[in-house]
Amino acid sequence: MDVKYPIHGGNMPIVTISREFGSGGNEFGRTLARNLDFTYIDRKEILRNMKTLGKSWEKAAEEFDEQYPDVWERYDWSFRGYVTLSQSIILNYGLKDRVVLMGRGGNFLFKHVPYALRVRITMPKETRIKRVMEEEKLPPDTARWLIEKVDKEMARTVQLIYCKSWNDPAEYDLHFDLGAIAEEEVIRQIKEALKEKVKLRTESAHKMLRLWAMAAKVKSAIATNPHLLVPTLDVEPTTEGIVLRGIIHNPREQKQIEEIAKNLAKDVPVKYDLLFRGMKRK
Repeated sequence: MDVKYPIHGGNMPIVTISREFGSGGNEFGRTLARNLDFTYIDRKEILRNMKTLGKSWEKAAEEFDEQYPDVWERYDWSFRGYVTLSQSIILNYGLKDRVVLMGRGGNFLFKHVPYALRVRITMPKETRIKRVMEEEKLPPDTARWLIEKVDKEMARTVQLIYCKSWNDPAEYDLHFDLGAIAEEEVIRQIKEALKEKVKLRTESAHKMLRLWAMAAKVKSAIATNPHLLVPTLDVEPTTEGIVLRGIIHNPREQKQIEEIAKNLAKDVPVKYDLLFRGMKRK
């Protein structure tokens, strides 16, 4: 039975959840969202958004989401596009407030957002094996193999995309072992933590998130443009706008990049720190 713990008010914090496979994190995330009256965003919702961008991105999302990319895919244009599109979609959901974001590296994406509560959900491996056996109707050896495989691939993907350790306690505000603590108690503790996060939901903090979201939008537009193969590019917010840093090939490419950024950023100031290959910085 759900026990309602609503948080009232207009501007609300964000909850990100990272979970081990088989820990019940997905089910917990849905329960938490219902109890808080927040919107729940998970893999299915991200894929639904990808579908609106065309069949090629829908296909890429389904393929890359299911497994760790091989050495070729990691440097492939479509993989880079998929990553930046996912990040842009997730950050824009965060702008709406009152959301529970499941997985997708949300704890790393919202690390610089003071009113985001980053939660880690785990469970002992043997308990997870039993859960997967029951839910997936698998024999013990297969369930163990599946859990170890998924854990390894999740950790490697996080390291690849964010250069961070999936299990680093410093990357989370709260950590719960659902094998040792009741779900109702976890929700109670999250509610208490959110009361403090609400105080940090200032206009300046929200403005910075808008700039992070804008930077992600510009980067994804460049990364998904089949006529622009720019593997070395960062787009990040500053105190007042966004800055593009990277190594590009020629003036034509520079002009295209600047036009994309200008059209998307609109009234947000944009700075460029773009160098041609072989060009020395003055």
